[in-house]
Amino acid sequence: MNLHFTGDFHAITTAHNLLSALIDNHIYWGNELNIDTRRVVWRRVMDMNDRALRQINCSLGGVANGFPREAGFDITVASEVMAILCLATDLKDLEKRLGDIIVAYRRDKSPVFARDLKADGAMAVLLKDAVQPNLVQTLENNPAFVHGGPFANIAHGCNSVVATTTALKLADYVVTEAGFGADLGAEKFFDIKCRKAGLKPAAAVIVATVRAMKMNGGVKKEDLGKENIEAVKKGCANLGRHIENVKQFGVPAVVAINHFYSDTDAEIAAMKEYVAAMGEEAIVCKHWAHGSAGIEELAHKVVSLAESGASQFAPLYPDDMKLFDKIDTIVKRIYRGSEAIADKSVRDQLHAWEQAGYGHLPVCMAKTQYSFSTDPNLRGAPTGHVVPVREVRLAAGAGFIVAICGEIMTMPGLPKAPSSEKIFLNEAGQIEGLF
Repeated sequence: MNLHFTGDFHAITTAHNLLSALIDNHIYWGNELNIDTRRVVWRRVMDMNDRALRQINCSLGGVANGFPREAGFDITVASEVMAILCLATDLKDLEKRLGDIIVAYRRDKSPVFARDLKADGAMAVLLKDAVQPNLVQTLENNPAFVHGGPFANIAHGCNSVVATTTALKLADYVVTEAGFGADLGAEKFFDIKCRKAGLKPAAAVIVATVRAMKMNGGVKKEDLGKENIEAVKKGCANLGRHIENVKQFGVPAVVAINHFYSDTDAEIAAMKEYVAAMGEEAIVCKHWAHGSAGIEELAHKVVSLAESGASQFAPLYPDDMKLFDKIDTIVKRIYRGSEAIADKSVRDQLHAWEQAGYGHLPVCMAKTQYSFSTDPNLRGAPTGHVVPVREVRLAAGAGFIVAICGEIMTMPGLPKAPSSEKIFLNEAGQIEGLF
């Protein structure tokens, strides 16, 4: 499943880059739409971490290749087409959202839409099969939908609305994942996906590990296998923040301690004690080792919460709040920062979008997943930090504003030792090294 799966990512990449090609082709053949080549906002994408492509010059090489301009690449998971696929309710809605994409602006700053280039129909055709949820099965033959992949640090972090609503028609209980903690995945699940799809979650599961507590308590990665109860207690402040964040949305929560073989009884007890002091319950889960039998206690607890009727779900902010105020609300209430800051150009852009009728949209924060701040090295539960918003992007088709914070990149780079170095075909022709 980690290699290509059903080809959905390829379809999304192709649909996205078709639109990119149509923009440059339209400009080459006379630019009837009067696109200002300095204001083309639609970047290209590829499903690969490649920092060299973050900023490029395209159409070089003379008259036959078009008009040179600056451009760039994002990773496919950050594509607005990915977000549209995950938020569309059906094929008709998909095509409408694709048509709503703003690709560029004219010299008078009026927007040029994908439908102006007659791109929406062909893009929808490319995505016709990709929009169908992918049904897979677990090792114990339980059904699961694996559909979409917008990363929660740079996108909205949730699987498709189609998969979730389909699952709700097929099962008594549906569990869905939102990536990267309650400050990113959960916030975006509640404020973007649930708001857009009319979903009302009955309960939330906050997954935590002893290792994560120790890391947030100041332990280095290479020392996480050693017992350190004090570091666990110190790091639990981070878990506490996530619990508080989920409760702000009115959804009852339980903590699932994802068990590692190196966890000691004393460390687990410290986590349980901390969570209990917050009025919640933490349950040890050993599903990695024992399958569903290792997580049965959690399942019963989730059913109990879901059936209790305790959920009073509500998004964090109303639709009619000003765009920058929405960003500032997330910074103060979820990240516990003192304020969001942005240059005048960013604030002016947000105001212009409000004037153009986009002020009702939710915001999607692009931020490091390693900290509540924009500093990935600031662990634990910091307060009072400033969150700088360096750029904002309008995803008119997806239906949200992206606020890019700190140094987060929408085209990541590979680490010094990429995982690819450990992937190979053995003598039997089997793949080894995948994780």
